[in-house]
Amino acid sequence: QVHLVESGGGLVQPGGSLRLSCVVTGGIFRIYAMAWYRQVPGKQRELVADIDTAGGVTYSSYTEGRFTIARDNAKSTVYLRMDALKPEDTAVYYCNGNGYTSGGYTEGPYWGQGTQVTVSS
Repeated sequence: QVHLVESGGGLVQPGGSLRLSCVVTGGIFRIYAMAWYRQVPGKQRELVADIDTAGGVTYSSYTEGRFTIARDNAKSTVYLRMDALKPEDTAVYYCNGNGYTSGGYTEGPYWGQGTQVTVSS
């Protein structure tokens, strides 16, 4: 069974930085396209950034160059580095994985339990 476990959230002052990590167990990490989403109470979960199996990345416009997504296949881990954090970045951040191969095999989506990020002075 595939599990995603996030860590690295917490309380940070405006302008500060955090690095979130998501470890994937029970699956073949290298076939998973990975993503980070976030959600605040009363709103839909929204995409923050994603990284495909080849390392190609996309970011939502509101990250404004402040966030960096990366993956380490040897550690089955995806990261989200967040700099210049703003109060509006406060949310629960979720890790997401979708497996696929060129032969048409698919699996997922898989979700982690979320990690709280609070940006406040």
